[in-house]
Amino acid sequence: MGSVRRHLHIPAPPDDVWAVVGDPARLAEWFPVAECTTDLDADPPTRHVRLPSGLALDEEVVTVDADLRRFQYRIVAGGLITSHLGTVDVIGDGDGSLVIYSTDAEPDVFALTIGSGSGEALARLHQMFAGDGPDTAGHHDPHPASADDPDRAGGN
Repeated sequence: MGSVRRHLHIPAPPDDVWAVVGDPARLAEWFPVAECTTDLDADPPTRHVRLPSGLALDEEVVTVDADLRRFQYRIVAGGLITSHLGTVDVIGDGDGSLVIYSTDAEPDVFALTIGSGSGEALARLHQMFAGDGPDTAGHHDPHPASADDPDRAGGN
């Protein structure tokens, strides 16, 4: 199984960041998707996403834990993904928040693909809370770890 983790410091209190990240219906505000609808009353709760490419994905909401500030979801239909778990954690970090986006997927290459999108998503989150563009502040690099960092298995 391919595994990728991205992280970025966001200049906002963790509860403020969690209000965006922890709400499955707000995905399109910060993740690069064309459309997102939810059915949170379903069992299990679901989210339906259409990517800019037109690819439609069905997701199952696994965890929305406000105490841990952890959101987890699985892609259960769409594309060629046979197994997937995405996890987003929001952790207090000094004067802001550390947002960690992890993806495990099979086939392995899809972890890299989703990891690329999650890097862009983190940059968008930063822009939302900092009010600036992705190249104008010191903490904007969506891939802050070095290429040989084990947290960035698979590169990219």
